[in-house]
This record gives sequence, structure tokens and C-alpha cells, in this order.
Amino acid sequence: MSSNYICFSVIPSLCYCYFISAKIPKGIPRLISLLPIFYLFTILPLYFSSAFLTAITTFSITWLAIFKLVLFAFDQGPLIHNASNQKIISLPVFISIAALPLRTTFTPNPNRKNPMSSALQLVIFAVLMEIVLHHKSEIHPKLVLIFYSVMIFLMIDILISLSSLIVKNFLCLDIEIESPSDEPYFSTSLQDFWGRRWNLTVTHTLRFTVYNPVRLVLLNVIGRKWAQHSASLATFLVSGLMHELIFYYVNNGARPSGEITGFFMLHGLCLMVEIEVKKALKDTLRLPGLVSGPLAVGFVVVTALRLFFPPIIRNGVDESILEEVGFCFDFLKDKMLQFVIFDKICNFGY
Repeated sequence: MSSNYICFSVIPSLCYCYFISAKIPKGIPRLISLLPIFYLFTILPLYFSSAFLTAITTFSITWLAIFKLVLFAFDQGPLIHNASNQKIISLPVFISIAALPLRTTFTPNPNRKNPMSSALQLVIFAVLMEIVLHHKSEIHPKLVLIFYSVMIFLMIDILISLSSLIVKNFLCLDIEIESPSDEPYFSTSLQDFWGRRWNLTVTHTLRFTVYNPVRLVLLNVIGRKWAQHSASLATFLVSGLMHELIFYYVNNGARPSGEITGFFMLHGLCLMVEIEVKKALKDTLRLPGLVSGPLAVGFVVVTALRLFFPPIIRNGVDESILEEVGFCFDFLKDKMLQFVIFDKICNFGY
């Protein structure tokens, strides 16, 4: 199935959601009307031969788009009109927000940070790509995995920049694109890393689709504290399962090992312990950020080396993705650099 067919499948499906499902009463009736769309979005990655395009489609469409549409079924989330001025979003904005991995807002934020410029990200990514593609055999395997960690962070930001380019410069839509992350390398704790810095697009989506509903359901059953902890664990579990799904598609249906889910559940449990320890100490013995930060980020990296990356490299998927990304990157980097320069000129001081 070609990428054109994917587009022509996704866009009419979202038009159906906009024109038909939106007219159905919110809740279960609207959710039922969306089930055929969920099925279509679930099987789309099966028709790609490219590992990279399969991963992107699973992440953007099978995961985030379906979760956004679940919120839409209950009149919540980014696909619902702007409540502050009761302005209904247009069809192009609806499709862009649903189909692209964006974290958007309709309120301009003059204080929005751009901690690492897109140009610098491209340079760092290009250097790491060159090292991994052509000198991998000369580097210690653990160092290669650390490079993978950095490249995943950069790739997410670059994809968001590319999505922003499409939305603003080609579709000319007037929406604000939020940064997908907030300097995760400066995290001072696991709570800071997962809740406020790393991959905020996913964090924001999971907060409304998993964390809030689970916490609300359990609040009067097991109390506030345990409802929050249970909701956090449920969020990490769902995140782990969705990552397993991505690599299930990328690995051509290979049976998941559960290591990736184990990675997220381990962090969920450690985060719960960290929160309780902070409460018990009441800030009296809290480590300074210069100490707790490297410990937190180091723990994320070490556990990722042990649990997150092995399923990826076991079947050579990492090499397939790197080759495809390298080919795409060579084509896009000049265009992206031109866009960054143009964007900086037009938005001087941004």
C-alpha cells in the first residue's frame, strides 16, 4: 500500500468523523460510530514495507489519532472546538491535529521556549547518523545504544518541526504548535522527566485518555493517594503496550518479548516510590538538582539499554530504520535547513 493510499484512507476517514460522527450524541453512541475508523487505523501499518514508515504510521495514526478520537467521542481533547471563544475548528485543522503527532493550542504563547534550535538538532542528528551508519563496528555497543537514545529524542523533535512546516507553510493553518519536549536532559527526577519534559505530545494524550479516567473511577474506591498511583501505573502500562504494538508492526508480527512494557512498568513503580519518598522527607533531605538530575537521566538511559533497545536490535530493525532514515534525512535536511532559516527570518526573536 503506497503512502498516497494511506493519505487517501486517513483523510476521508477523518472527514467522516468531522461531518458524521460529530453530529451523533457524545459518549457511547459517538464512540460506536468511530469503531470502523479505529479498525482501519489499526490495520494501516500492516501494508507498509518500510520499517520507518510503519513506525511513524503506528505512532501517529494507530496510537495518537485513535486516542484523540476517543476523547473526541466524549467531547474532550484537541479535536473539540476552542471552549474559550466557542470557535469550532475547521476541517483542515481537525485533520491536521488528528493525523499529525502535534501538541497544539489555539492561544498564542509569547513565552514559549525553543531550547534547542532546529538547525542545531539537525547538525547533531546528522553527526550521530554518520557515526552510527559508517563507524558502528568501531564503537562500543553500549555507546551505540546511548547514541540511539539521543537520536530518538532528536527524531521526535525533527518530526514535529516537519509537521509544523506542513501545517504553517503548506496548509497555512493558524494554530500554535507546542514543543514536543522540554529539555529532558535537564530533568531533576523521574517525575520531572516523565511528567514535564519527555515527549509531551504523548504525555498530554495519555493524561486525558488514561490517567484522568482511571484516577476518577478509583478515587472513591481506594482513596486519593492510591487512585493517583494506580492511574500512573495504568498510564505507564498503556504506554508500554503501545510501544510494544509499534515494534510488533515494525518486526513484521514477531511475538513481543514484553521487555518494553517491563521498562515502562519499572519506571512507573520507581516513580511511585520516588513520590512517596519525597513526601516522607518533606524536602528536608532532598538531593540538589546537580546530583538528582544525572541520577534520574542516568537511570532512564541504563534501564533503556537493558530493556527498551534489545527488542529493537534483536531482529536488525534498528539497522533497517537507520538506513531508511539516513536516505530520507539526506533528502530532507537541506529543505529543513532552508525552512529553519526562513522561519527565523520571518519570526525574528522567536
